[in-house]
Amino acid sequence: MPGASGDTGLSSRDSVDLGFMTNALELAAEAAKRNEVPVGALIVREGIIVAAASNRTVRDQDPTAHAELLAIREAAAKLERWRLDDCTLYVTLEPCAMCAGAIVLSRLKRVVFGAYDEKAGMAGSVGDLLRHPRLNHRPEVKGAVAADECAALLTSFFRAHREIAT
Repeated sequence: MPGASGDTGLSSRDSVDLGFMTNALELAAEAAKRNEVPVGALIVREGIIVAAASNRTVRDQDPTAHAELLAIREAAAKLERWRLDDCTLYVTLEPCAMCAGAIVLSRLKRVVFGAYDEKAGMAGSVGDLLRHPRLNHRPEVKGAVAADECAALLTSFFRAHREIAT
């Protein structure tokens, strides 16, 4: 039997997640054009995007200018509160340790990510900080949403940079 969204086989929540991930992918593609690692992030509350960002580490010369942190800062400022416990973060790459820590501290309700990061991911790849049982907050985590598209963008970006370097 088809899913709730018709003959796609996706539930309505899966369709919503895929739609927002598509928006995050657009942000990631824009970052690649600026020579930034192509990661895009959105924070959504009640179906509305309240923050959107892509990596700016090169532009800002700031190692903490990851898409997730920038989106969290923007959402907190717009909502005028640090607790984002009714929000979902969509990000094209599995969060690193720094971003996972910020996610826990900001009390995000859900994290939906695209590609797994086998070298630095902290939502199951290297470790699982987001669901660590000793932490006081553990968001719901859903990985591999549009994973192939997210991974392909990263792969092509790094392939091009390796070719330039040789």
